[in-house]
Amino acid sequence: MSSTLSTPPAIQAHPRLGQWLRIGPGRQLTVFTGKVELGQGIETALVQIACDGLGLTPAQVVLVAGHTDRSPDEGYTAGSLSVQYGGAALRWACAHAWSVFVALAARRLDVSPSDLQVDAGCFSDAGGKRRTDYWELAAEIDLDVAIVSAPASIRHAPEPYVGRSLPRVDLRAKLTGSGYLQDLVIPGMQHVRMLRGRHPSQRLAAVPLAELRALPGVSQVVQSGRFLALVGPHEGALVRALPKARKLLDFDAMPDPHAGQDTVTLLQGLPASTRRVHEGGTPGTGLQAYSATYSRPYLAHASIGPACALADPRGTQLRVWSHTQGVYPLRDQIAAALGREAATVEVIHAPGAGCYGHNGADDAAFDAAFVATRIGQPVRVQWMREDEMSMSPFGSASVVQLTAGLDDAGRIGGWAMSLWSHTHMNRPGWGDGINLLGAWEIDPPLPRPTPRDLPLPMGGGDRNAIALYDLPHQQVDYHFIPDSPVRVSALRSLGSYANLYAIESFMDELAQWAGCDPVEFRLRHLGDPRARAVLEAAAEMAGWRRRGESGSGSGLGIAVGRYKNQAAYCAIAMQVSVEEKVRVEKAWAVVDAGAVVNPDGLVNQIEGGLLQSLSWTLKESVTWDRSGITSGDWEHYPILGFDEIPEIAVRVIERPGEPSLGAGEAAAGPAAAAVASAVAHALDLRARQLPLSAERLAQLINAG
Repeated sequence: MSSTLSTPPAIQAHPRLGQWLRIGPGRQLTVFTGKVELGQGIETALVQIACDGLGLTPAQVVLVAGHTDRSPDEGYTAGSLSVQYGGAALRWACAHAWSVFVALAARRLDVSPSDLQVDAGCFSDAGGKRRTDYWELAAEIDLDVAIVSAPASIRHAPEPYVGRSLPRVDLRAKLTGSGYLQDLVIPGMQHVRMLRGRHPSQRLAAVPLAELRALPGVSQVVQSGRFLALVGPHEGALVRALPKARKLLDFDAMPDPHAGQDTVTLLQGLPASTRRVHEGGTPGTGLQAYSATYSRPYLAHASIGPACALADPRGTQLRVWSHTQGVYPLRDQIAAALGREAATVEVIHAPGAGCYGHNGADDAAFDAAFVATRIGQPVRVQWMREDEMSMSPFGSASVVQLTAGLDDAGRIGGWAMSLWSHTHMNRPGWGDGINLLGAWEIDPPLPRPTPRDLPLPMGGGDRNAIALYDLPHQQVDYHFIPDSPVRVSALRSLGSYANLYAIESFMDELAQWAGCDPVEFRLRHLGDPRARAVLEAAAEMAGWRRRGESGSGSGLGIAVGRYKNQAAYCAIAMQVSVEEKVRVEKAWAVVDAGAVVNPDGLVNQIEGGLLQSLSWTLKESVTWDRSGITSGDWEHYPILGFDEIPEIAVRVIERPGEPSLGAGEAAAGPAAAAVASAVAHALDLRARQLPLSAERLAQLINAG
């Protein structure tokens, strides 16, 4: 038996084999997981792990994910931890199941366990004359036993699925129109649209209930405090009633003096508490100091499909369907907000529009639960675009100030970072209070959580704030700002995006000050061989040695990082041209995620993270004024278009003997820094404040 310390946390929390696996239905096995499909391909990867662990084919595996009455509680699907932790837990469960069934099959066939053959769930002797299978053996197996087997005891299938690019198992349903939450229909359900302002803090001056109820398409109005919803049997008619309803409402203006301020002025002017999150080494002497300040604005999730949820109050449980990333925390928060026992609420995950972080999914789930319990009927809540872009939490803005000292040899002798940001983690269940928008609106309103951030080594605003480089001295100070002019929470990569963007941009600037090639300068300070390998490979792919002079309008930039300094390594090079705006022409990425479960899935994640980072870096910024959020549509919150996607090449450095490392968020920071440095190379001017929009570059050029 392996030690408890080596046992995955989810196995420690759910140590019985039957919590992870059962035989059936039919000639299949069902495996259970708390990690859910968000578009990242985790369902496919977990099926591959189960196939290898149990000697099955993908068609023989039924995966049940994110269901509070059936799946283990594995917290949130977040932080690029699904394969690293969720996959590890499933390996343990499959290893134990394998050992139990193999022992029984060997006795049944009167052979040594080492002589057994397995193919598609069937066990046979070496000659294939005597056979049995999981389904014949199931009656003699008790799955209500403690899991004790370590992953080393897993017997792989004759042709392992892990390491192969298995086609996505979730795509057929999505492509045929039944794979998304928005497609789900409960017989007799009512449709719901919410009536809110353009900022979560805005209050209604009055609620004209009689006039709202009289609108065509509206059968009921649910109101409690500031919570206001229209209910109707036909979605189209309800949507047509919505603008008429809004004309009847008057929301208070926001008394906010911060609108229009640039990110650096805003964040550095807000009250903050400061703590040193890292310090090590001793700075050198006789150093020449250099400083630079970088920033990123508040960012929206900007999901193409706005938040949706369904709820059915009939029966002994309130059933809620949501595209949440954490079914158990959401269940507990809904139950607490409604004054119910958690066991009376069932939350079932269903895929929604791709989103990595805390968007409006949980809030829409509470909206549905509250309305359903008030009217006693099943409901479907569908947020509108303006709801999604103004009521969902945003990713926190950040300011990073870096100072480094160079010695006469052009080496870094001292390094100091100061960063300003808010919490990057405010999900339901995190901290005290209730973190559901509707729960703050009902009468009486429920308390909001006290803002706090994730501590290192995971980190929130300070994720990846500790530079990966070998530095004789390094210190990091975090100025945590509890209050924000907009609602903030988790967005893909948390603080890693801003911190790696700043660190890698600063490394480029230091290289220029030292009169050194940017790749050579990084390698001079980089001892980690795996980090060096991805950087050197990306430089080789991009033809770095042929990089031209700066200021030509065409530029090549490069950056490297290790997500959270403990997950996947990623290096990215970008080729850009700059005329009226930045055009990214080519991108080269190299990733080292240890043992790879699905190479194509890994490449998809790097490509997707790179493109989302490009959109943030070049275009996106939340804006507001006294009327509320003003970036509530695609005109005022533009995102990267299909015609702006560059040619992308991804190389995977496979290390089958190493642990699998989370990779879904590894590309965000390096992509931002690579494109920023490419723009600096093209213009011979450095823009440090994001986004690198045409307007910002024009201001920079005019100022220069």
